[in-house]
Amino acid sequence: MPGYGILSADQGTGLLPWFWAERRLADSHEYWVCTVRPDRRPHAMPVWGVWLRRALWFSSARGSRKYRNLAANPACTVTTDDPHQPVVLDGDASVVTDLDEIADFLAALNAKYATGYGPDFLDPAVNATFRVTPASVFALDDSDFTGSPTRWTFPSRDS
Repeated sequence: MPGYGILSADQGTGLLPWFWAERRLADSHEYWVCTVRPDRRPHAMPVWGVWLRRALWFSSARGSRKYRNLAANPACTVTTDDPHQPVVLDGDASVVTDLDEIADFLAALNAKYATGYGPDFLDPAVNATFRVTPASVFALDDSDFTGSPTRWTFPSRDS
């Protein structure tokens, strides 16, 4: 973060542990999904989601702008809802079509949000289930803004 006076990794509180970021990814109530429109303008929308199997999962109607953007360009950024301890995930969104995986996502979603959505809610013909596997994640704790910024990078699935 050039120009922000960020301390070296051994100063301040130091680098954040991965479990710190994962806890916030799991506990966030809403997530902001940022995509790119065909005319290259950004598009951001809040969604309900779950951190499941080291990826962020959410759903979207197939007619939505978010779905259409991701169908054309799967690159996206997803953020947690806490600006004081943000976690920002960059990755590619993939549409999940395996019905067992969709059922696992739906069970996790229902448990997290105390809802009772049935399998028809995530009918792949109507609503897409997305999985965003991180390529990189950035996080910081604003109680130590200059000492806590941490970035993790992950190998691609193709590696």
